[in-house]
Amino acid sequence: MSKNVAKNAPAYFSCWDLKAYYGDSYIVQGVSFDIHEGEVLALLGRNGAGKTSTLRAIARMDDPMLTHGEVWLDHKPLHDMKSHEAAQNGIGLVPEDRRIIPGLTVEENLQLAQIAKPKGWSIERLYEHFPRLAERRNQEGVTLSGGEQQMLAVARALARDVKLLLLDEPYEGLAPVIVQEIASIVEEIRNHGLTTIIVEQNAVAALKLADRAVILDMGQVVYDGTAQEVLENEELRHEYLAI
Repeated sequence: MSKNVAKNAPAYFSCWDLKAYYGDSYIVQGVSFDIHEGEVLALLGRNGAGKTSTLRAIARMDDPMLTHGEVWLDHKPLHDMKSHEAAQNGIGLVPEDRRIIPGLTVEENLQLAQIAKPKGWSIERLYEHFPRLAERRNQEGVTLSGGEQQMLAVARALARDVKLLLLDEPYEGLAPVIVQEIASIVEEIRNHGLTTIIVEQNAVAALKLADRAVILDMGQVVYDGTAQEVLENEELRHEYLAI
């Protein structure tokens, strides 16, 4: 358990019986779990298990369409909100494709994130934690390397007043040395007590950062427990994660 998580503390975030569709495809089939404040949870499973769809349902994106279930964060119901309202109430989604805004510099991407209140980390604080972005503050964001774009996407989320950070495949397509750098940044965020959900195909890397793990299979929760138990359970990893 993270040092930031008090034993038997009430859940800070919870989702209950989430059911979501892409068209006629039933993707998220009754997913439920909760997270304590300051906890890092690895949301794992094979390709097509429903991980990204669950994140997008939590963030109240239009796809997939959430048809049933509840999402609560810091005692507030989010399930009837639009995505921008969920963001205003503390959801910070870093999507797999990063969505860096073309035509804007690194600093302008960060400034744009702070137009709407409430604001999160100051740009100066972000540069302290992301010194490579400080070096490239005047460079167009879409011209950064893949790893630098991932840093910018995470920094942009932190520029808002984030209560729950959702990281969708933060290591996707990155060289091992850059993966380690991104992992160090996530570890630093973890040490600041920010509640986080990580969806990642590199399950071992995610588990080493996480306090707990939830494993999905066919859109349903098949495991909810400690990350350490998954690391130590070869049969569980082989059956649901193919590692």
